[in-house]
Amino acid sequence: MTQSIGKSFKDMFSGEVLFFVLKVTLISLAISAATLWLVGGSINSFIIGYLSWLPWEWLQTTGASVASIAISYMVFIIMISIVTSFMIEPLLIKLAKKHYPHTPVVGTPNISTSLILSLKSALMMFIIFLFTFPVMFIPLVGAVYMLWLWSILLKKPTIYDVSSLFIEDKKEIKPRTKKSTMLAMIAAGFNYIPVLNIFSAVFAQILFLHHIVGSIKSTNTQK
Repeated sequence: MTQSIGKSFKDMFSGEVLFFVLKVTLISLAISAATLWLVGGSINSFIIGYLSWLPWEWLQTTGASVASIAISYMVFIIMISIVTSFMIEPLLIKLAKKHYPHTPVVGTPNISTSLILSLKSALMMFIIFLFTFPVMFIPLVGAVYMLWLWSILLKKPTIYDVSSLFIEDKKEIKPRTKKSTMLAMIAAGFNYIPVLNIFSAVFAQILFLHHIVGSIKSTNTQK
């Protein structure tokens, strides 16, 4: 896992990855702004109603403001994840040829399946957050809670995108994606760093590429 993380950080600073992240960010910003413009009012109303049990009005107002900012940020992160999943295939193939030239591309992700997985993961994360977001105010526990939430967004779509390209036997996916929750949480750590948060989804894809394809290479070498 340490080698996969090291290789992923090196890849992050290549021109092709930086240009990819720029494209994804601009598209995600546009979609996020449109989404929040359409449903932002309804979300705010839900938050205010949900926090009505708090004893003081100032606490309700402060909590609602913090939650609204967190949700807006979360929508942007969700959009980055979905757009990245939709556009990542050519970049993953290019990086695989660079690092693992003897590992063939054996398939391609189905766009509909990839999109459905991304939307389901995003919806699951969003619903869990809406009903449990007070947890994020608990010191330390809140930080781990947010990493776990973001890992839900990244884990299944990323495993599908990478494995569809390089694993022909689907029975091999599970043993080659051990520690996937931990890897997704590591990638999600970018979301805590301003500006670098736009790299989280693509870092997850590259990290899983090295983890999965690297394990294939190791197996073939042992044989």
